[in-house]
Amino acid sequence: MRKQRRRRSRALVGIVAAGTALGVAGCDVVGGSSGSPDGGRTRARAVQVWNRSPASIAAVGDSITRGFDACTVLSDCPEVSWATGTSEQVDSLAVRLLGRARAVDRSWNYAQTGARMADLSGQLADAVVRRPELVTVMVGSNDACRSSVRAMTSVAKFRSQFEEALGTLRKALPKTQVYVASVPNLKRLWSEGRTNPLGKQIWKLGICPSMLGDADDLTSAATLRRDRVQQRVEDYNKVLAEVCAKDRRCRFDGGAVYQYRFGTEQLSHWDWFHPSTDGQSKLAAIAYRTVTAEDPVD
Repeated sequence: MRKQRRRRSRALVGIVAAGTALGVAGCDVVGGSSGSPDGGRTRARAVQVWNRSPASIAAVGDSITRGFDACTVLSDCPEVSWATGTSEQVDSLAVRLLGRARAVDRSWNYAQTGARMADLSGQLADAVVRRPELVTVMVGSNDACRSSVRAMTSVAKFRSQFEEALGTLRKALPKTQVYVASVPNLKRLWSEGRTNPLGKQIWKLGICPSMLGDADDLTSAATLRRDRVQQRVEDYNKVLAEVCAKDRRCRFDGGAVYQYRFGTEQLSHWDWFHPSTDGQSKLAAIAYRTVTAEDPVD
């Protein structure tokens, strides 16, 4: 009888211990009961890897991130960059996340005016030396802004180049986060800027000829050309969203930059196409909302 009691006691202890271990393990893995009324959102929060307060930022991309034409004609003005600028008028993403003093030493701008997606891998290779906790990406406008529609970067090549660029980053910094901005609505920029005679003269110097060339031409051929450029931009944004979605440390803006209705106050008064200081501030606000959101944009 005593041996049977000992066996029952040991069995009971074993069952209790196993149940306790399983309960603890379940909480660690899923963050709560699978039958919780929030439909499983508790589990998603438990495995969240996104840090909403990164301690350093590197920016890559094209002329928009360089603040081109925001201060003087046909010149970069990185101090008003939406990503890393120090201007109080812009309140850049770096300033909003790091504070003005820390942003000076803990943010770096590797974007280049005229850059296309093919240049992104090289920029990221330079940026990884700083080991930033967050990388901002805004690129694609120049892939659509070519000498002609035929010269635009193909969607397939755009995709492979973006995947290669993210691969370059991941090999060096597997835990660095990435914020990806959508390509702006180039057709809207054309429709806003074409009302200004000075802007149209600057456009003739070669700014986005596939969209801005013969700005006042409203024939069916010109309209078709602009529509094809616009469709390519939308295709690029779909690629950015899809590739980013495969990386759990990447956040796309959900098309917020593309959807933003830039007006004349948000456009450079030098070329009426690139963002003005006010436009840069609006881009910074979009980026900050995306980076600090509890959940990624759908």
